[in-house]
Amino acid sequence: MPGSEAGESGAPEVWVVLVDGQEVRGRLLARRQLPDGWRYRVALPLYRNLGGEGLEVEAAQYEVWVRAPEHVRPVEDVDYTGVPTETLPAPSLVDATLGPRRPAGWVLAKSGGGRRGPSRAVLHAVDCTEAPPGLPVLRVEQALNAAEHPATRACALCGAAAELDPLLRGFDPHEDEDPGASL
Repeated sequence: MPGSEAGESGAPEVWVVLVDGQEVRGRLLARRQLPDGWRYRVALPLYRNLGGEGLEVEAAQYEVWVRAPEHVRPVEDVDYTGVPTETLPAPSLVDATLGPRRPAGWVLAKSGGGRRGPSRAVLHAVDCTEAPPGLPVLRVEQALNAAEHPATRACALCGAAAELDPLLRGFDPHEDEDPGASL
């Protein structure tokens, strides 16, 4: 009968694709959505030794999380609506409106210096591709202090300058006004 392939455990059957490409029937126990895709918890039937010399065996099952759909295929005419499913929460209104945002913080890449003058530094956004890896992340106060130093410049490529300059120099209250408007 279609849709009744749940078996004794109540979990519906699925095809599980093994590492070598073989497909075996297993049971779908749960589904979980992650940021990079779905994982399915499947149970595969097998045998295990009871101990001793390994001559005594019993039926058992092995449970594992696998990527879907790469390692799991549905069995035709099987109903999966009862499988426990955990989905990602819906994005907040702010996240949905603004979209992806860059990580917070800045890094200070020091360079040069020596006998001919002070060392120079470049302040980068934490995700700037021009910043050397492994630098400590600065909080806003630390980044502002570094940006005020005369030998430090803010990277224009990653937007560190655009982010920090208004905080250093203040916001212009007339910046958004229409220059043609009369008072």
